[in-house]
Amino acid sequence: FMSATVTGDAEFRSATVTGDAWFTRATFTRNADFISATVAGDASFESATVAGDAEFESATFTGNASFESATFTGNASFESATFERATSLGPLVCTGRVKLSRAVFGGPVTLLLAARELECWRTRWSATAELRLRYATVDLAHAVFEYPLTIAAEASPFVLTDRATMAEQGLYGAPDARVRMASLRGVDAAHLVLADVDLSQCLFTGTVHLDQLRLEGACTFAKVPSRTAWRRWRPVRFTKRRALVEEHHWRACQPAAIPGWNMVGSSTGHVGPAQMAPVYRALRKTFEDGKNEPGAADFYYGEMEMRRHDRANTTRAERGLLHGYWLLSGYGLRASRALGWLAAAMFVTIVLLMGFGLPKDAPKQEATGTVPPGGGTVTFEIDKNDPQNPTGDRFSGQRFEKALNITLNSVVFRSSGQDLTTAGTYIEMASRVTEPILLGLAVLAIRNRVKR
Repeated sequence: FMSATVTGDAEFRSATVTGDAWFTRATFTRNADFISATVAGDASFESATVAGDAEFESATFTGNASFESATFTGNASFESATFERATSLGPLVCTGRVKLSRAVFGGPVTLLLAARELECWRTRWSATAELRLRYATVDLAHAVFEYPLTIAAEASPFVLTDRATMAEQGLYGAPDARVRMASLRGVDAAHLVLADVDLSQCLFTGTVHLDQLRLEGACTFAKVPSRTAWRRWRPVRFTKRRALVEEHHWRACQPAAIPGWNMVGSSTGHVGPAQMAPVYRALRKTFEDGKNEPGAADFYYGEMEMRRHDRANTTRAERGLLHGYWLLSGYGLRASRALGWLAAAMFVTIVLLMGFGLPKDAPKQEATGTVPPGGGTVTFEIDKNDPQNPTGDRFSGQRFEKALNITLNSVVFRSSGQDLTTAGTYIEMASRVTEPILLGLAVLAIRNRVKR
């Protein structure tokens, strides 16, 4: 049927071709139906055009199936199709949805597709496979692959065998050519590689061996709301970090939800902190294995957030400890927060020392001695008066300088050696415990953001 033109619907349902089937440069002005068709030899749809929907459901291709430069204006369905020896599928253009659900690929294959959607629900790859895509939103839920599977975004239009650039009619109106993952649920990610893929709307819960997922290139995730919102009487502003779309959905459903968490995307069902904490932990390990420690820090933060909000598996005492850790330093990842608390603690220490800790006057040493009546050796006793509580003007420049000196020594866990009142002694002791901890948390947060 080379260069044939069919002006109505073309139906090859349940057809059997014992040799090769050639539809090169064929044109179907409406729908093309190849449901349950069988081609024992090679099938060529090179440069074919289908103006309607193309249906290859349950079709069997025993030989090689070539769809290079094929164009589908509607949907292209290969549901439950079998490709026993296909080595390359595409490059093809589909302005609608390409359905590969429950399809079976028996040998190594490369799929080059430019489509708006790619549905691979329960698709099975029995050998290595590579999917190079443009524009597509991919649903890989419950797909099965026994060997490495690579899904990569193609930055430029596909190049055909004759070195010509493949036209992408019907897709030029798309915002960009980014490839987006919609779901990895039910997938064993031990052999999965994602390169330059947008994961901001991808559902990860239910993925097996997620810690072995390999991320290459610029894979992007969802972000937390960056603008300041008001909760009751206080402003709330989230620090930028990567987040799961499941966390967006969960937080948006809370009674006191803050604007900015979106509900765009598929339903996450009953996914809560208990289900998201292991996902964050696995993704953290993925980034750590890739030597991207600063990137892993975002997922550690997400894991700790889920543990803090998990009322089923986290005890009240542990939640209280995590809440304090979050409040003081953002789980050891927010240096500005720890430094802010350190500055506040130093300010309080200085004020308390000026008000109650420094004595009124520096205690003076006194020497007393007794001269024996008949002369001889004189014995002196040197004593110091007890520090007196301050009175009068307590907030002077001189007292501020002394209080600042004591506080700075406390930060580095040193004693200033100055005379203090009883209250000042306890104030200095508390300062020497709390302020070095806050300084350590700030150093830890900076380390987590720069280490390699």
